[in-house]
Amino acid sequence: MSNKNSNVYIILYTCIVTLVCGTALYLAASILKPAQDANIELDRKKKILATIIKLDETWTPEKVEATYNSRVKGYVVDFSGKVVEGKNVVDINVDAENKKPAKDRLYPVFEISSETNPNETEFFVLASSGKGLWDKISAYISLKKDLSTINGIVFSHKAETPGLGARITDDEAVYSRYAGKSIFEGDNLVPVVMKKGEGNDYSNDPHAVDGLSGATKTAIGVNDMLADYLSAYEQFIKSKKSKI
Repeated sequence: MSNKNSNVYIILYTCIVTLVCGTALYLAASILKPAQDANIELDRKKKILATIIKLDETWTPEKVEATYNSRVKGYVVDFSGKVVEGKNVVDINVDAENKKPAKDRLYPVFEISSETNPNETEFFVLASSGKGLWDKISAYISLKKDLSTINGIVFSHKAETPGLGARITDDEAVYSRYAGKSIFEGDNLVPVVMKKGEGNDYSNDPHAVDGLSGATKTAIGVNDMLADYLSAYEQFIKSKKSKI
């Protein structure tokens, strides 16, 4: 067999293998995508509920779905605080929206009803996205029905340093510091700030929480994210507060 024919067969074989492998990968991705999307959606629901409930091993996917469906109502608002008709909150990618100027973004809002009275909103959950030390960070923040007091916060991150910046998600003693803090002083919005250093008492400061030792840049990223998004939600929050 000539070298020319041999090269042709090698190229043909390579093309066939590439085509078969590519088709297999495409089919696998297509088959798995619905399950992946369902897992992403379940994780989102768990994070929203975790801002008001401490989820443990008894919280099966079925229990999460049932609680979410019975208590949570989601909708989308714009920078002016107005509800955007025709937009489904499930379709809003907060990380993608974060790449836009604040005035051009769409913002998801989740109202959580009282456990005993489905017609009474007990919490409002707001979404946020920003940048930590190594990659993006995000959070869901629940406000009590006064729309001033933080009830809870759940952080997510892609690549913060284990044992340092990653503690915003891993260490309850860190993220629980936000509970009970206020985002208003009179009529003025005042985002809660994570201070530099750790081991200090900010129990008497309604707008500050203790910091993360060795993770100053993560704390700065958290502060910037919360200031950015609480300011972006300000008109919505004030419009709701005026009706209380």
